[in-house]
This record gives sequence, structure tokens and C-alpha cells, in this order.
Amino acid sequence: MRAFDAVGQRLSFTAGAQALNVSQSAVSRHIISLEELLGQKLFDRSGQRLVLTAAGAALLPEVRRSFDLLEQTMNAVSHDPLSGRPIRIHIPPSLLQQVVMPMIRAFHRDYPDVRIDISSSPVTGMPTTETDMAIVFDRPNIDDRITDLLWLVRVAPVCSPAVAAANTGKSLEQFLSDNDLLHVTLDGEVRGLLWSSFARSSGIELNTNRGLAFDTLSLAATYAMQSGGIALADIAMFAPEIAAGKLVVPYDTMVDDGFGYYLKLRADDLDDPTISLFRSWLIAQFAARQAG
Repeated sequence: MRAFDAVGQRLSFTAGAQALNVSQSAVSRHIISLEELLGQKLFDRSGQRLVLTAAGAALLPEVRRSFDLLEQTMNAVSHDPLSGRPIRIHIPPSLLQQVVMPMIRAFHRDYPDVRIDISSSPVTGMPTTETDMAIVFDRPNIDDRITDLLWLVRVAPVCSPAVAAANTGKSLEQFLSDNDLLHVTLDGEVRGLLWSSFARSSGIELNTNRGLAFDTLSLAATYAMQSGGIALADIAMFAPEIAAGKLVVPYDTMVDDGFGYYLKLRADDLDDPTISLFRSWLIAQFAARQAG
């Protein structure tokens, strides 16, 4: 397995052998033995480049994940034999900052012995890093993971009180045309996707090529509060800023743009009682927040 992992990560028998500090022939023998055990070829050796077969491509991430979990558990046990490994969860930055931080604080208070490692990056869909759980910003989709809807996004244009006051009396279409649009960058999507979707749903004409783009909605909303422009924000997520008068919702036009925040994890990870506990707790917290 170590030989397969080393070669599969690098797609090179030579580099894999060097990583393990063994001979290339030894690595080759191990992989041949594994292929014989499985009854499947793991690499296509016919071309100039080494390529994973379908069986190899399916096996490699699971082997990599198993080694990662084993290493984490061994490290945890070596430092504290009574503790388990941390739960690794990825959370989009804006949701983490606006909504989840207080939840994590409450969970840590109620379950102080459960360790959580939080990562965050502005990606659409699953992160590239290995995690036990991930809250993803995406449209509804079906894959091989357990998926729970946590938060359905409803957006409306928001701005500072000064911008709203300076544009009093204008139609929504004129208001958006006369001010900078603040975009949120989505992986693999065109720059103005969210504003174009909002304009289409609202029945207005809008040039969505204008304005500034930010990695996260939190940054776009902060710019709107401090420097002007109009952000397309999730009203529930920024309810505190709206209640405090830092952000204004000048028009009564709210749109469900098809995106939401979903909790995803592998089915076999539910065998871990700590992960199962944290999943149930998160779902209950989001349900209580939206019910309130």
C-alpha cells in the first residue's frame, strides 16, 4: 500500500522509490503483488507516461485518506493516549465568520474534550484538502456523500445608509445601474453570474460586467459598508449588520438564487460517534437559528 501510494502520488516508479528510500525493483514487486491480490491492474504502463487505471484512481484517494487518518490517530495517541483524533471540518469563510463561529464556541463549551480542526477557503463545492466533514456553498447535487441542507440562500442588494439615501426615489434597475456592483468570485463560474441571476429573476436589465470582485461575501459586504457600492448578500446571514444600521436593504426584492450551504461527509465516517454527534449538533443549531 505504501508503495502504491508513493508511486500513485508521483506517477513515477523512480520518484516513488526515492520517496520511500528503497530500490525501484522493490517498489515494482510490491505493486505487482498488490495487483495480483486485487486481480486488477492499478497502472497503465504501456505509454510514455505512467497512468492510473480506473481501479488505481478509485483506490488511491482511499489509501491516502487511510494513511492520513492513521498518522493523525498515532500522533494523537502518542501525545495523549486517552484522546482521539480531531474532527477536521472545512467551512466557507463568510459562513464561518457570520454564522458558525458562535456555534463552534457553544459546542466547545458543551463538549470541551472534542477537538475540532477548522479550515476555510473560498471554494465552490468540495475543498481539495482532506476533511472529515465539509460545509460547501453550492447548488443542490447528488454524489456519494451524505448531504444535509443547512442554509438556503436568499439574496437582496445591500448597501450603506449613505448610498441608500443618495439614491432615494430611484427604481431598482436605475439604482443598480448608477452604482458599482460588488461581485463574489465563484470557482469555475463567470464573474457576474450571481448578479445576472438576480437581474433575470427580478425582470430587470443590468450590465453585470461592472464593479469590483472579492473572494468572499464578507469582504464584499465590508466594502459596501465602508466604501460604497452594492453587494448581493444573504439577508439572514447579515441580519446583525442590517439590524445595527450598518447595511441597508433599500428594496423589497429578495431572490432564491439556487445556492445553499450543505454539510457533506462520507457515510462510513458516521461510525465515528464524535463525528455523528457533531453532525447532529450542527444540523440542530442551523435549524434553531433559522426557526428563530
